[in-house]
Amino acid sequence: MRLNCLIPAILSCPRGQAQTKAKMQNGPLTSAFYSGFIIVPLSGNFMYAVLETGSKQYRVVAGDTLQIERLAIEAGQPVTFDRVLLVNNDGKLTVGSPTVASATVVADVVEHIRGEKKIAFKMKRRKGYHKTVGHRQELTVIKIKEIKA
Repeated sequence: MRLNCLIPAILSCPRGQAQTKAKMQNGPLTSAFYSGFIIVPLSGNFMYAVLETGSKQYRVVAGDTLQIERLAIEAGQPVTFDRVLLVNNDGKLTVGSPTVASATVVADVVEHIRGEKKIAFKMKRRKGYHKTVGHRQELTVIKIKEIKA
């Protein structure tokens, strides 16, 4: 199965089911469930942006909640992201080189949390050596307020 199968192509996929077709009639932002994968369309007439923070890229829409790398801003304070790589404003796509000029994403910091624990286990066989190291990433939960383009 192709993972890059978009919503119109799902209707023609061989394993398309009636419940998948029923879910797709609700609008462009509705997720479709197809064989274990949730597929959200990347095109349409709504506004979204791709921003970069913490060396990672996120596709955001107004109202989204994200967990990103820890920011040095207190909970409840607004934050503005200037590194916007792409903006889709009602079908008009603007791609930056590397960023879109005068485009910003405004968000509120909801809380600071710690991610799930990752375990790194080292072992050398027949030597009696084994070492376990755990790591929890410091994260910031943000809620996207608006995209200014």
